Amino acid sequence: MKKNKVLLIGWDAADWKIIGPLIAKGLMPNLKKMIQNGVYGNMSTMDPPYSPMLWSSVATGKTPDKHGVLGFIEVSPQNSLRPVTAHSRKSRALWNILHNQNLKSNMVGWWPSFPAEPINGVIVTDKFQKVGKEINKLKVINENAIHPQSLASDLKKLRMHPSEITKEHILPFIPKAAKVDQTNPEKAKKNGLIPFAQVMAENVSIHNAATYLLDNTEWDFMGIYYDYIDHMCHGFMKFHPPKLARIEPEDFEIYNDVVNSAYRFQDMMLGRTLDMVDSNTTVIVMSDHGFESGDKRILEMPKVNAAPALDHRQFGMFVAMGPNIKKNEKIFGISLIDIAPTILNHFNLPVGKDMDGKVILDMYEKPKAPKYINSWEDIEGDFGELKKEDESVFSDEETMQQLIELGYIDKPDDKIEVAVHNTKCDLKHNLARVYSGKRDFISSKELLLELVQEKSSKHLAHYYIDLINVCLRLKEFNDAEKFINEFKEIDTDVKFNIHYLEADMFIGKGNLRGAEKVLKEKFKNGGNSETLYRLGEVFKAQSKFDLAKECFEKAIDNEPDKAKFNKALAEVLIELGEYEEAAEYAFTSIELVKFYPEAHYVLGRALEKLGDVENAKLAFETAAKLRPQTYHRAQKAAENMSEKLAMIELNDKITFKHRKNQIVIVSGLPRSGTSLMMQMLNEGGLQPLVDGKREADVSNPKGYFEFEPVMSIHKDNSWLDRGQDKAVKIVAPLLKYIDPQFRYKIIFMKRDLNEIIKSQRVMTGKDAEIMPVNIYNSYVKLLGDIDKWKENEPGVEVIYMDYKDVLENPTVAASKVKSFVGTDLDIDKMASCIDVSLYRNKITTTAK
Repeated sequence: MKKNKVLLIGWDAADWKIIGPLIAKGLMPNLKKMIQNGVYGNMSTMDPPYSPMLWSSVATGKTPDKHGVLGFIEVSPQNSLRPVTAHSRKSRALWNILHNQNLKSNMVGWWPSFPAEPINGVIVTDKFQKVGKEINKLKVINENAIHPQSLASDLKKLRMHPSEITKEHILPFIPKAAKVDQTNPEKAKKNGLIPFAQVMAENVSIHNAATYLLDNTEWDFMGIYYDYIDHMCHGFMKFHPPKLARIEPEDFEIYNDVVNSAYRFQDMMLGRTLDMVDSNTTVIVMSDHGFESGDKRILEMPKVNAAPALDHRQFGMFVAMGPNIKKNEKIFGISLIDIAPTILNHFNLPVGKDMDGKVILDMYEKPKAPKYINSWEDIEGDFGELKKEDESVFSDEETMQQLIELGYIDKPDDKIEVAVHNTKCDLKHNLARVYSGKRDFISSKELLLELVQEKSSKHLAHYYIDLINVCLRLKEFNDAEKFINEFKEIDTDVKFNIHYLEADMFIGKGNLRGAEKVLKEKFKNGGNSETLYRLGEVFKAQSKFDLAKECFEKAIDNEPDKAKFNKALAEVLIELGEYEEAAEYAFTSIELVKFYPEAHYVLGRALEKLGDVENAKLAFETAAKLRPQTYHRAQKAAENMSEKLAMIELNDKITFKHRKNQIVIVSGLPRSGTSLMMQMLNEGGLQPLVDGKREADVSNPKGYFEFEPVMSIHKDNSWLDRGQDKAVKIVAPLLKYIDPQFRYKIIFMKRDLNEIIKSQRVMTGKDAEIMPVNIYNSYVKLLGDIDKWKENEPGVEVIYMDYKDVLENPTVAASKVKSFVGTDLDIDKMASCIDVSLYRNKITTTAK
C-alpha cells in the first residue's frame, strides 16, 4: 500500500514578482509543472517578518505569542545570549504531533530546529550546514545537530565548503566575475563573491542532506528549508533590473542576473526533489514573505532593529500539487499559520482549537471536513520533545557573528547585563508587534508603554512609532497626539515618516484640513503614490471629489498594480456619477486582489447604479462571504438586491418591509420636530428607547424622549442592540456613527431651516430675528452630507417627514410612518397626540 506522504519545501523570501517573468520565459519549468498540476496563490506573512518566528508559525499553526519564538536570538537560563533554538518554542510542532501518532518525519534545515529533537524520523538542524571561519575546513558538526546521531557520519560527507565553489559554479550566475577586483580581500567580500560562495555552499549542503534522506529513509512527512533565495536577494537585489540610479554601472553589469539565476538554481533543486517522490505525495512549495524588487528597494539600511527585514514584502508564494489537489487553479486567503492545520487534516488528525490557522480546503477537489480537539498541548504521551538544556551545546559565536554581519541583530553590548536587557527589550517589542498583527491593540499598547520608558534605547523612536500606530487603531486620538509631540523631541539619526501618522491623527479628531496640510507638506518634500492616495482620501472625506479623483489617478499612474488605489478611484467615480468607469476600476482592483471585500462592495454599488441588479447582488454577496463577521454593509446590500429582483418580477409593486430586530431612528436637526415624532410612535404602540433623564420644559412640554448614551455614540455605539424593535432619537450629526451590523428605519424630520434656527435661538434666549448665516450654511451642508451618506449605507432606509405637514395632516403622516415602519401602529392614537398650538416660531411671508 502506497503512503499518502507530504513534502513541504520552504523557499525563504521567494516572490511571485520574480517567479512570474521567469516562468513566462520557460526558466523555472519545475515550478511551472507544479502550478499546471496543482494550485497556487499568495502567502500572507505576519509582522514582524522575521524568519525564525515565521517558520515556527508554519510548523505549529500558531502565532509567535503562543509558540514563543520571538526573534533571532534569545536569553538563556544562564542569562547569556545565544542564537534562537528549539528550546524557545513552547508549542508542539508538526513533527512532535506526528511522532505521537506513530508517523515518521524528516526535517532538514528548519529554522530554528537546533538542538535536534528525538522524534520518530530524522532531524538535520539549522546548524548542520554552517561552514565556520576556517578558510579550507568545515567546522565540526555539533553532536546535537543531527538526530539520530548514527546518521552523522554519512551526512557530514555531504556538506560543501565555500572553498569548493569553483568558476564553473560561479560563472552561470556571474558571467563577468573576472571583472571583480579580488586582490583586496575586503573589497572582494564587499563585491559579493565570498558571501555568494558561502550561501551557495550552505544551501547545497541542505539539498544534499535532503536528497540523501529522500533516497535512504522511510517517511510520512518531510520538511526542507532553504534560505538560498533570501540571502541571495539581500546580497544582490540592489543590482537587479531595472537599474537603480545610485548603483554603479560596472557593478550592475556584473551582478544584474544573480537574483534570477538564484531562482533558476532553486528550481533545478526542486526538479531533482520532485524526481525522487511518487505521484501519491502531496508537495507544497511556499515562502514566508516576499522581497522588494522594484523602486522600493533599500540601498543603505537604516540603523533600526533587524533592518534587512524592511526589504521583505507582505506576500510570499504558495504552490501545492498532489492527489485530490485541484489543477491549475489560483486560491486565495492563505496564511503561514494555515500550513500545520492543513497537514494535520491530510493525515486525518484533528486540528487544535488553539491553533490560529485554518485548513486550506479550497485547494482540494474533494475536501475533508476537519476534526478538532481543544489542544495538542493537553494530550499526554511521547511527543519526541527535548528534555533539558545543556548550556555547553549552545555556544555558537560564529552564528551570532553571522547574524550581526547580515544586519539582523546589533552587536551585543560588552556588558552582559546591558546586552541581556537590550535583548529582552527587543523581544518585548517583537511581541508587541505580534499583538498588533492579531489586532490585540490593548496588549500591544501595554508593552509599548513600558518600552517608551527606555529613554536611553537607540530604538526609542521605533517604540514611539508603533505606540502611535496602536493609539490610532484604538481611536485614542488624544493619546496619539501626545505621543507624536513626544516623538518630535527625540534626537534620532533615523528619519521616520511621521506625516502619515500625524495625518491619521488629525482625521481621527475630525480636523481634515490639518490632515490635508500635513500630507501636502509630505508630498512637497518627497511624497510618493502612497501620499497621493492618502491625500485623495482626505479630499474624498471633504466631498472634494474632483481633487480626490486627480490624486487617485496620479497614484495609479505611478503604481497601477495597487488594488486599494483602484478601489478608491472607483468610489470617487460613483460620487461623480461616472458609473461605468467606476465598475471598471473596481473590477481592476478585484483582479489584483480577489480577497478584497471592500472592492467587491464598491463594484456592487457601481453595478447597482448602472441598473445591473443581478450582478450587483453577486458582488455584494461575495463581499459578505469574504468577511462575514465584519462586513455587514455588504450583507444588507445583498438583501436589498434580492428584494429589487423580486420587485421587478412583481411589476415594481413597492412596499416598505418590516425586518425583525430593526431599529427605528427618529432624526433631524435640533428643533425640527424629532420629539413630536417620538411621541407619535410611542402613542402608536412602538416602544421608545429612553431614560427619562431630561424632563419636559416650556420648549418641549410633552417631553424630549431622549436616551443619554446617544450623545456619546461617536465614542461607544455598543448600546445600539438595546434599540432593536424600538424607536430611538438620534440627531442628524450623529447618524454616521451607527453600527452597520443592524437594520435601520430612519424617520428624518424636515423643517424650514429659518424656522429651526429661530426656534433654537428662542430656546436659548437669543434674539430670534437675527439670522446667523454661518449656522444656516453649515446646516445646508450637513443635510447634503446626510443625503449622500444614506446612499452608501445599505442597512439604512429613510423617509423624510415635513414638520409642517405632520402638524397640518396628522392622519396622513401617521399612515405614511406606519407603512414605512411596517408594524401595526395605531394611526388614530398617533394623530390624536398632535398639538398644532406647538407650531411656534414659524416663518410667515407677506405679499407685496
